[in-house]
Amino acid sequence: MEFRRNDHSWKNPTLLLSAIGLSTIGDWIYLIALNLIVLDMTGSPLAVAALYILKPVSTLFTNFWAGSIIDRLNLRNFMVVLDVFRAALILIVPSLSSIWLIYLVVFFINMGSSVFEPASMTYITKLLPPARRQRFNALRGLVDSGGFLLGPAVAGILFMIGTPYTAIYVNAFTFLGSGLIMMCLPQFNKSAYKIDGGFSIGLLKKDWQVVLQFTRVHTHIITIYFLFSLMMVMATALDSLEAAFSKEVLKLSDTEYGFLVSIAGAGIAVGSIFNALYSKKLPVTFLIGVGSLFVSAGYIIYAFSSNFTIAALGFSVLSFSLAFANTGFYTFYQDNIPVDVMGRVGSFFSFIEAIFIIAATIIIGIAAQVFTIKGSVIVGSFFMLLITVVLGAMSYLHNEKIHNPAHKEGVIP
Repeated sequence: MEFRRNDHSWKNPTLLLSAIGLSTIGDWIYLIALNLIVLDMTGSPLAVAALYILKPVSTLFTNFWAGSIIDRLNLRNFMVVLDVFRAALILIVPSLSSIWLIYLVVFFINMGSSVFEPASMTYITKLLPPARRQRFNALRGLVDSGGFLLGPAVAGILFMIGTPYTAIYVNAFTFLGSGLIMMCLPQFNKSAYKIDGGFSIGLLKKDWQVVLQFTRVHTHIITIYFLFSLMMVMATALDSLEAAFSKEVLKLSDTEYGFLVSIAGAGIAVGSIFNALYSKKLPVTFLIGVGSLFVSAGYIIYAFSSNFTIAALGFSVLSFSLAFANTGFYTFYQDNIPVDVMGRVGSFFSFIEAIFIIAATIIIGIAAQVFTIKGSVIVGSFFMLLITVVLGAMSYLHNEKIHNPAHKEGVIP
């Protein structure tokens, strides 16, 4: 493993946060504009919904092999290439007249994003010493929530002065800007792509064995990782019914629903500010355990809501708590997964998580169709509560292990 700790300022972390913020704003511009383009082309809400299925499906096609590449590449250059790759594909979208070609291009864009996520996590871990990770992750949550709030606003302005295609072009340049900023960041592995014997099925099997070995040796770490992933799987599945629940059960207007979504972004922002201010006083186990419990509590409040006010309260609780839970999880992940296998471990379990997301989304969608939307959301929320209770208990029981990072050279090949 190669670490550079000679930069004791926040210059590099600030540059990285700027790149993340720029791409996050671009993601929201792209998402909203693409939804409108597809809806305008087809007139079908189902065609728009298909865009959301493409993301976990693309993860299935990438993350079983991506980790093998991530752990052997110059990560900074790789992330820059991924940004340029996505920008180039986004620039193609306005010229496409076939919905199937748009789906194909979006699929490849999502593949790039699926690889970028574990690559960036590994890079962040190398860039930051352990003492700075929790605060950085809190600030990252603040940047992400800022993108959540600013992205739709910027998209709205672009729609006023142009078209959704204008927004698509702007989004491409946000990715290019992100790539340019990352070019200013340090490199940690300057050596060329090195895989003895070439990239092969044999190499993948060997790397999967490394992940399984780590899982057997560090069962408590993987258990907490897996439980947190399950919570996020349930959150994704419940979110898929969010619009239908708000419109058909709560009878909210489009304006009220939009405001409800904005409350979620504001809640994450406020929670991230608290995290950044008090990061040194909040143990990682507290952030994961208690934060996750309150996320599920927020979903339960929302599930039982009968009007906008109660739904807004539930959204506020879950989004505020999610900022704590995410900060705790990211820090836990960075402190307990060896950086030399982080790409492989993260990619492998992202692959598993994508399978669960697809299955859970389909199941809860069928349940809402066969039974009721409200009943499905209530059952899903209580299942999430069960998961987070176990997660909180595991976080408490393994407190000592969590505070002893697993970053030991030579432990994992």
